[in-house]
Amino acid sequence: MIELRPFEKLGKSNHGWLNANFHFSFAEYRNPERIHWGALRVWNNDRIAPQSGFPPHPHRDMEIVTYVIKGAITHKDHLGNEGRTEAGQIQVMSAGDGIQHAEYNMEQAETELFQIWILPNKQGVPARWETVQFPADGRDGRLVPLASGRGDDGAIPLYADGSLLAGTLKAGQSIRQKLGGKPAYLVPAKGKIEVRGGSDGKPVTANARDGVAVVDQDEIELTALEDAEIVLVETDRLN
Repeated sequence: MIELRPFEKLGKSNHGWLNANFHFSFAEYRNPERIHWGALRVWNNDRIAPQSGFPPHPHRDMEIVTYVIKGAITHKDHLGNEGRTEAGQIQVMSAGDGIQHAEYNMEQAETELFQIWILPNKQGVPARWETVQFPADGRDGRLVPLASGRGDDGAIPLYADGSLLAGTLKAGQSIRQKLGGKPAYLVPAKGKIEVRGGSDGKPVTANARDGVAVVDQDEIELTALEDAEIVLVETDRLN
């Protein structure tokens, strides 16, 4: 199955400083058919005004990945971690046994990002935060694991049975991505793509910020209809 979830039909919340769109139930948005996808629990598309952000707040037992689309986000937590993550990069926070953190757009322009939560495979692990500057050109024409609980070389480790991959495609370029039937969810951060599954499947066209939910596909083919930046999360099924 390959299901398109158009951006305009996502959950919405606008607080002035924060314009948020929810792919899954979150905050005041409740949709019983969109609670999770495999171990993927949250995928928010946040646009944060300059010189604003999320004040200190707590989390426990969740793998939280932030993928920055434009601008930058500055992190600070009670463990003493502090850092800035720029467009095209990610930060990973294992909330584990508890973490208090703040996330601010300290830039002079709007920051846009994906906030992605994955259910952990271990409870109560030591909380941690990490960011890595991945070379952007290393993702040209392919999806590369940036955060992974599957032991992928070079990826930030996750306490989760899944991985987050990202890459860029030029218009007209196609790639195939193995999934082995696992649940996967992908969003073009930029551009327009076509997603095709097995031989009997009709292609699905996704614009920037649209979600595409995939399951029971051994592999999918992604074709860029225009230059595109793609983020994909694949996880095991929940028991």
